[in-house]
Amino acid sequence: MKQVITANTIKDMISQGVSLDTISGSAVITPSAQDAINAHNGRSVATNSSYSSQTSSAGGSSDRFPPLPAGVPSVPPEPIVPSAEYTWVPGGDPTTPEEIQRFFYSPDIMAIKKDMINVARKMWKRNMVDGNGGNITIRVGDNLVLCTPTLRSKGEVLLDEIALIDLDGNQKAGWRKRTSEALTHLAIMKVQPKCKSVIHGHPPYSTAFAVANIEPPTCLCSEAEIFTGPIKLVPYFTPGSHELTIAVRDTAKDNPAILLANHGVMAWGSDVEDAYWKMENMETACQTVTIAAGLNGGKLPTINHDGMKDIFEIRRSIGMEDPREGLQECELCQNDSFTGGQVCPIPESTGASVGTSLNPQAEDLVKKLTDQIIANM
Repeated sequence: MKQVITANTIKDMISQGVSLDTISGSAVITPSAQDAINAHNGRSVATNSSYSSQTSSAGGSSDRFPPLPAGVPSVPPEPIVPSAEYTWVPGGDPTTPEEIQRFFYSPDIMAIKKDMINVARKMWKRNMVDGNGGNITIRVGDNLVLCTPTLRSKGEVLLDEIALIDLDGNQKAGWRKRTSEALTHLAIMKVQPKCKSVIHGHPPYSTAFAVANIEPPTCLCSEAEIFTGPIKLVPYFTPGSHELTIAVRDTAKDNPAILLANHGVMAWGSDVEDAYWKMENMETACQTVTIAAGLNGGKLPTINHDGMKDIFEIRRSIGMEDPREGLQECELCQNDSFTGGQVCPIPESTGASVGTSLNPQAEDLVKKLTDQIIANM
């Protein structure tokens, strides 16, 4: 039977003046014993060594566990929040056709294309796109953007169908033609440096608000308030038109989640996953508000001014400014366009201020109908 060397064995050998060189080459050295040997020899990094599950119970607690896999640090690292945001060297865009092609098929860009495909699949599975609708872009240079192709289902688009375009929409690489709606994405990227990826889709609940030309009420869903901020409505223009491009640019610059009237929605972020999350947040908020409007007599209690100030602070901590900071309470939660239920803040003690928002046209119509009914009785 092979000799098992534990940390206690090493400790005893050192205290008794026995040279560690006398340890047999066939002995099983536990990780804790190897650490003790390294410490005695002035080394701090443990090496991988053989391990037997038949170690002595007299050893240290680490003797009970197998050795770490190769490349794993011997102590836990400091926790981090990894970033998927792509960064490039300013002024380093490829210029010649050969350089562009080599860049387009480089490992880093191929990995980003895979991220695009993954998000496209998630959008399709979650019913955020239909037919060949929706599109995705990711900025990868001073003047270079990856783009999904036109007339292709996001549930079936392939890696080699992604296109490369410049910020003016000119196609630089890829065998499938880019989507015509990419121009609206590029317009946002030109005016908002934080925008590295844009997603367009038609998720049912948020698109329903867009078709109704109603902005979702604010100060209701804390998750959406933190990650999307106010969801703004862009007036209707023909998809792909210059007018729509300008309108989207002006609205989306400070609002990463927007509605396109009678069309769909758009969201942007620091990377494609971030943009997708914002679209999910927007869709869930719209679905939640739609359902909540039918509950509690249609009264929806809002987050009060102090609560919204806390949300603004959270947004700042994650690098997201909010254009509403500094607004007075009466301006902060204006929900006049929403008539799916009364946006009715409840007393301050429960987290909101007082007030209701009703549709004046609806009230006039109800009054006229009531008067007619009474007159005919």
